[in-house]
Amino acid sequence: MEQRQDAEPAATGGAPGDRAEAAARVGAIGEQAGRGLRWSLVGNLVIKAGSFVVSLVLARLLVPEDFGVFAIALAASQFVIHVNDAGVIAATVQWRGRLEDMAPTATVVAIVSSTALYGIFWVIAPFFAELSGSAEATWVIRVLGATNLVYGLTAVRSAALLRRFEQDRLTKANLVGFLVNATVSITLALNGAGAFSFAWGQLAGASVTGVLVVVFARLRIRLRLDRAVARRLLVFGLPLCASLGIEGVLLNADSVIVGDALGATLLGFYLLALNISSWVPGLIGTAVRYVALPGFSRLAEEDPKALSLGVQRVVPLLVSIVLPVAVTMGTLAPAMVAFLYGERWAPSAEVLRFLAVVMAVRMLTALTTDILAALGATRATVWLNLSWVAVLLPALAAGARLDGIRGAAIGHAVVALLVALPLATLALHRAGVELRPVASSLVRPLLGGAFAAVVMASLARLTDGFPFVELCVAGGAGLLVYVLVVVPRAVLRQLGGRVAGLIPARPR
Repeated sequence: MEQRQDAEPAATGGAPGDRAEAAARVGAIGEQAGRGLRWSLVGNLVIKAGSFVVSLVLARLLVPEDFGVFAIALAASQFVIHVNDAGVIAATVQWRGRLEDMAPTATVVAIVSSTALYGIFWVIAPFFAELSGSAEATWVIRVLGATNLVYGLTAVRSAALLRRFEQDRLTKANLVGFLVNATVSITLALNGAGAFSFAWGQLAGASVTGVLVVVFARLRIRLRLDRAVARRLLVFGLPLCASLGIEGVLLNADSVIVGDALGATLLGFYLLALNISSWVPGLIGTAVRYVALPGFSRLAEEDPKALSLGVQRVVPLLVSIVLPVAVTMGTLAPAMVAFLYGERWAPSAEVLRFLAVVMAVRMLTALTTDILAALGATRATVWLNLSWVAVLLPALAAGARLDGIRGAAIGHAVVALLVALPLATLALHRAGVELRPVASSLVRPLLGGAFAAVVMASLARLTDGFPFVELCVAGGAGLLVYVLVVVPRAVLRQLGGRVAGLIPARPR
């Protein structure tokens, strides 16, 4: 399924009828994707807020050692989840043709893959636990690993919901599963189950979510192995699995290198900044990925011109949303860290300035991965992430040695801007995506970001020493400037008219 699109006329070129037809396709699929995105955002927000509350409760019921044991098990589980279904979910979403024709084979592939991986990790769990310095984590790893077995069993049904833009049903299933997870975890913690509280809670939640996904998907469960279909699935899915595995290295390499080079204390400062910079990808990025692959897959299936037009609309929109957040994080990092965590975490601020850049680039490269997957070009995603990690690892090591945690963050940002972003652009170009119109669409967001940064930096000096005031005054003014520069005047006038219409007239 690896393919390279032949050169096509720009989506903005060609006959007016072709442009109108492509725009209509993009509009129709965009409406479906927009609805799915709203549901995904709401679900992510509720689950993350709920998880924070549950963590506060469990922190009072369990001891730090329980959290440490669970963290070891979670690390093993998170590694497996990247390759758990052999790429079947993405392959099902991207599949060209009738879902019913490939679902029986895809189900078999996902079950075999997840079962084999679970068996491997069952065997190596004691060794992984010993290597991590906590032998008692063995059975926690085995219990928690069973959640990935559930994901494998329900992979095709989850993909069917994504493919049909039924993120509302998937969100509802996840929310019910989260409630079960929270109930089981807290109940077990109250009864002295320790680290197993987390593991059994997650397994129970995943099981309930899985049952609901199967019901909601309305896809008859049949098992059949068609070798031709299986070959197409694996040719698409295995490179994507490798790419996601490398992406896991990209997400964790800096923590390992900084910890090894600079010690636990400085690593703590670095990880705090890393955590803050992951808020937006965790909330918005995850929701976008729920709709990006099915959206671009349907566009690519119907017309390559429509896909290029979709990319030309989505990329500037994503940049317009992410850029002001990155500018605020980068410019007002000291005030943000001081307000949220206190002055003793001040060293994290210099790290956050540069990790905000990495955050913005990662949002774009994640979107690039989905676009390439929609085109079937999964091998290109492997080379993108492999090239990125090959340059990143020495850059992180050199930066940490030269300038501590700040140097590591600088190295990360430089590689993201000068290596990852150009490579992502090149990969899209080689896949046949017309990108020239994107450049002109980015002028206003980039100018708005620059003006916002200047305003924030200037006002931050006047409010220095008062973090909350600095965030409100400097941050608010900078974001206002950004909106005035980026949003067209006609749209602002329309919004102003709507607001004015909501204000009741004063009686005479």
